[in-house]
Amino acid sequence: MTQLFAGLRRMTDAAAAAMLAALFGVFLVQIAARYILNVPMGWTVEVCLTLWLWLVFWGGAFCLRPSDHVRFDVLYLSVKRPTQRVFGAVAAFVIIVAFAISFLPTLDYVSFYKIKRSGTLGIRMHYVFSIYLLFMLAIMARYGQLLFRFLAGRPDVEGKVTAYERHDEGSIT
Repeated sequence: MTQLFAGLRRMTDAAAAAMLAALFGVFLVQIAARYILNVPMGWTVEVCLTLWLWLVFWGGAFCLRPSDHVRFDVLYLSVKRPTQRVFGAVAAFVIIVAFAISFLPTLDYVSFYKIKRSGTLGIRMHYVFSIYLLFMLAIMARYGQLLFRFLAGRPDVEGKVTAYERHDEGSIT
């Protein structure tokens, strides 16, 4: 099972790298067309914006590890492990509930964009914004797993050792 997840992780990272490479390539085409050939191309702006949007939400959903996210954990790290589990469980639960409450209205909004098309390429906008729905589902699944781990008394996904535990072991003076 671990090998399966490692393979999926490599594939999602490769997809993000491909999107970034495509974004860079289209950006170079845009610069060359505008400043060298003096022929501005509107489709390049549209493709760059769409790729950037997809790259941000794809990366946030599948490529970033919990340690890659910004954390405000001064209070969290200053309490003992059982209290940290409570903090973590409450935070995970709140995130899951917030995303669950907003999922159907977001789905409705994205579905509304079936009637709109992009300006130069004619792509239906609900395809462009559908990545956010995938992002929401991935975040709810990730925090559901984290909530389960906290409630089961296991360490978080990364198995982080807290500053409090390091201090108890004498490694922090």
